[in-house]
Amino acid sequence: MGIGLRVAVRVVGQRMAASGQVAKAPAANTLDGDATGMKAGGRKASRTAGGIARGIGGFLRPFQRIGGILWLEVTGVFFLLPVLIFAPTLWRARASWSHGPDHSLFLVTAGIMVVFLYLSVSSFWRARKR
Repeated sequence: MGIGLRVAVRVVGQRMAASGQVAKAPAANTLDGDATGMKAGGRKASRTAGGIARGIGGFLRPFQRIGGILWLEVTGVFFLLPVLIFAPTLWRARASWSHGPDHSLFLVTAGIMVVFLYLSVSSFWRARKR
């Protein structure tokens, strides 16, 4: 959206400058006059675009906060899913937690669950702090 806005501002500035030159004096067709008119039109278009951007930003500011909180909560739920998926595997391998045939499976599953549980809880914690 930023690139498109800059291109649109440039096009509007050029058209405004071109229409301003034709209305002022058709004989003023020098390079300096063209450059000055285009710069002035570009500045006016830039101020207009800046005002529009500030207005849109002011309108979207409350939604940005709510959107951030919602994003953190959804992320927390998605990080909680692997914990729920790996829980039955951890339960089946619990008998060989210290040594046994499923010792490495137990350790890997426990490690994955701890990491994703931490990510989920921290995501909900950050959402709560906002």
